Amino acid sequence: MASERKKILLRLDPAVHDALARWAGDELRSTNAQIEFLLRRALADAGRLPGGVGRMRRPGRPPKTIDPPTTADPPTTIDSVAGHDEDTDEE
Repeated sequence: MASERKKILLRLDPAVHDALARWAGDELRSTNAQIEFLLRRALADAGRLPGGVGRMRRPGRPPKTIDPPTTADPPTTIDSVAGHDEDTDEE
């Protein structure tokens, strides 16, 4: 079981917060996830990131699945159920 994430209060200059929020939006992250990403990168660059730290989730939303995926089948998405395939759409 994963340990509970720590909650902290962080005071930032409003301009710094705005810049972080814009950067986070560009990378499809929340502002909180962007701050964690930058802190992890700074710790790794300084050689101070602990070895047991879990990986961060990739940016953006995961595709919505209808059925839980099995090892034999790829995940079923809303588009694949509706017969909608982005690669074959013609306009």
